[in-house]
Amino acid sequence: MTARFALLAGSLLGALGVGLGAFGAHALKPMLVATGRFDTFETAVRYQFYHALALLAIGLLINQLPVIEKGLGWAGWAFLIGVIIFSGSLYTICFAGIKAFGAVAPIGGTSLIIGWLILAYQVTKA
Repeated sequence: MTARFALLAGSLLGALGVGLGAFGAHALKPMLVATGRFDTFETAVRYQFYHALALLAIGLLINQLPVIEKGLGWAGWAFLIGVIIFSGSLYTICFAGIKAFGAVAPIGGTSLIIGWLILAYQVTKA
């Protein structure tokens, strides 16, 4: 993952998070509350935002610490894949009602944890 791609992915995830969060808080709230999925939706948006910011940090760190660019890139990929799987599975539960995707969310969560661990390891190497 390049610095430019990390910054682009973080920016797009952030923009999408604002849009989904606003849509969920207003237009979708009655449906989400009625189905008992409002908290699930908020969790998906919150984790998406956290990791949008993490991707922005990765992009900036790659520019500041080029000696560990490859490792930081791996952390960025883990964050991006984790958001897609974790938040994506929660959005699927909310919108499609397919509860089986609850079993997929931990895979995304594991990817997010791996991203943070890779980041921590790479920073110690810098």
